Amino acid sequence: MESTSTAQVKQPGLMAFSLMLGAFVGLFSETALNMAFTNLMDEFSINASTVQWLTTGYLLVLGILVPISALLMQWFTTRQLFTASLLLSIIGTLIAALSPNFTSLLIARIVQALGTGLLLPLMTNIILIIFPAHKRGTIMGLMGLVIMCAPAIGPTLSGLIVDHLGWEYIFWISLPLLLFTFGFGLTFIKNVAYISKPKIDILSILLSTLGFGGIVFGFSNLAEHSLSEIIVLLPLIIGIISLIWFVLRQFKLETPMLNLRVFKYPMFTLGLIMLFLGMMIILSSAILLPLYLKGGLLLSATVAGVQLLPGSVLNGAMAPVTGKIFDKYGPKLLLPVGFFIATIAVFLFTTNSTETSSMTFILIHCTLFIGLAMVIMPAQTNGLNQLPVKYYPDGAAVMNTLQQIAGALGTTFAITLMSSGETRFANTHPDAVQTEILTAGITHAYLFITALAGIGLILSFFVKRIRV
Repeated sequence: MESTSTAQVKQPGLMAFSLMLGAFVGLFSETALNMAFTNLMDEFSINASTVQWLTTGYLLVLGILVPISALLMQWFTTRQLFTASLLLSIIGTLIAALSPNFTSLLIARIVQALGTGLLLPLMTNIILIIFPAHKRGTIMGLMGLVIMCAPAIGPTLSGLIVDHLGWEYIFWISLPLLLFTFGFGLTFIKNVAYISKPKIDILSILLSTLGFGGIVFGFSNLAEHSLSEIIVLLPLIIGIISLIWFVLRQFKLETPMLNLRVFKYPMFTLGLIMLFLGMMIILSSAILLPLYLKGGLLLSATVAGVQLLPGSVLNGAMAPVTGKIFDKYGPKLLLPVGFFIATIAVFLFTTNSTETSSMTFILIHCTLFIGLAMVIMPAQTNGLNQLPVKYYPDGAAVMNTLQQIAGALGTTFAITLMSSGETRFANTHPDAVQTEILTAGITHAYLFITALAGIGLILSFFVKRIRV
């Protein structure tokens, strides 16, 4: 059956706003707790490797669920998926606000992630349907404001909340926003997707879950264990084998769970890789920088949040601007310049110390997010533009899946490299104080992040504009 046609959507802007607002709150939750990590470590008597699961676990669930979203969008209407995603987000947020211990808080994060994991690919797919190609750069730029700004301002807003109210209020404040979004969305969301109800391949779902889940879980354990230990090695082996099996199976199925034929379009694949690198940089920074500001420079959560604010504001302001530039000139200028700026910024973070001034930090942080704003949406939009309309759900699902996997791996690698850097510095500087050890660990992690940005810069020179 076919739902409401594109032409019958009289208020596409309000429909897009409903989806973006829900996604904003969900993505805000990805990083909002980062500023409270030191508080949670003290309150629940846990270390950095354990507390990072509140972010990694969230992203892991997104990475597992989003691949299934392409299938779900062919089985359920837009309104049904929107309703389910918001209800899960509301329930998870309520559980989190009432959590008395780490375990219940982690469970709440998983429920929240289920809601966000449904909403993100739905938002991308519906926007591609209800807006014509010549307006996509602008609207995807606005979507970029959501996707990049929400995780970026999470630590800023939560810093104020943690210092003055307590970490639980991160969720109490999110709850009414979700309730408003739920009511607003039910008013304006229309059914626009084509419902074909293809056959469900249970084995593909199982392989996808084991594949993405095993890889992220294995790498996440690297923060506390070596690569040779069974708790790291076994999930990685299971994950890699399952993912290979999953990929091979998709090409054999008449109606695959995730149509990987999108990878035969070179600009889509290239855009996806650059998006992957950009999200790794964003979410690894989102976990490292609050730790540096609070543990290295000994700032309060409020002051640390304020220092992150200018970059977050610039990030949000740049997204619509880059969307308009993309519509007019395409990605060939935006992507190389964006990755060049980002590479310079993350390299400068390797020079941080316990004596770094606030102005220096703010300037580097602003520079980083200006660069990333020129990368994320242009890479995504140009890639999706090369796909035929029938592949939009698959392309959106693939991109959203790997965005979340990128975030989970970026968070994991950041904490793992920070921990190894701390150990190395402590061994060579036995008289060092904790602030110096933490800072050394974070600068060590940024060497890896600089390499990621450099790879993105090289790839950006091979981008070609797709005209639709």
